Amino acid sequence: MAKLTHFDKKGRAKMVDVSKKKETVREAVVRGSIFMNPRTFKSILSGKIAKGDVLAVAKVAGIMAAKKTSEIIPMCHPLNLSHVEINFYPFEKE
Repeated sequence: MAKLTHFDKKGRAKMVDVSKKKETVREAVVRGSIFMNPRTFKSILSGKIAKGDVLAVAKVAGIMAAKKTSEIIPMCHPLNLSHVEINFYPFEKE
């Protein structure tokens, strides 16, 4: 089993020194599904939500979350992001 690098010999959490680590190109791909009431689904797609464009707000929120990853996930080092892309592929469950 691989050694856990974020814990010392006594099992206490520690931050790993990555100052000498070489810069590398990384890519992360995430997928998810959201299930909702069919009426809500149709209202979102038709743009009939009183508070505005739900998908546009969700896209902005997703980009903001990607930029804050190192603040949300414990022991995650901050990495510079060069691109965040969020796509929606709505389909009705049959």
